[in-house]
Amino acid sequence: MNILCLDLEGVLIPEIWIGVAERTGIEALRLTTRDIADYDELMQHRLKILAEHDLKLADIQDVIAGLSPLAGAADFLDWARSRLQVAILSDTFYEFAGPLMAQLGQPFLLCHKLEIDAEDRLVGYRLRQKDPKRMAVRAFHDLRYKVIAAGDSFNDTAMLDEADAGFFFSAPDAIARQFPQFPPTATYAELQDRIEEAMADF
Repeated sequence: MNILCLDLEGVLIPEIWIGVAERTGIEALRLTTRDIADYDELMQHRLKILAEHDLKLADIQDVIAGLSPLAGAADFLDWARSRLQVAILSDTFYEFAGPLMAQLGQPFLLCHKLEIDAEDRLVGYRLRQKDPKRMAVRAFHDLRYKVIAAGDSFNDTAMLDEADAGFFFSAPDAIARQFPQFPPTATYAELQDRIEEAMADF
């Protein structure tokens, strides 16, 4: 039995925080896990900027409502789900992901929860668990699945390392060079070929 574990932002949908930065003009919100490897450091930075500019959950959700999956993402996901099980392992939040998951046909998603105060302000976050992407892959292994994984950033490398076959998808060259053990792919067609090859080897 095979399962494909995919990152979400940068693989199937645009980077949500970059969308917020572009809508608000707050350049400091453009930083993502491609820029800062430590997730807590990145989130504390974001929470601080949101507080300084009095941006609330509704403001971010308004940006998300105008986003669409990346070109070709829905077709790729349909192709993948016709061949193997698929799980989305993301460091986004359920409070953000809903509209985009609907556009992708409601795939199985494991991510995190935001802490929201009575005034709709983001005041914190709760990880699903420590090292969540690696631990999810380990759990699938315990269920006797062979795991193929694809992601684009620092926070995906634990998932790719734990998987039976791990690939970068559209990762920045600087990140791909640091982790040459993960073959890079630039298009969904290339990723499909890698997935097919991996499945043939299992």
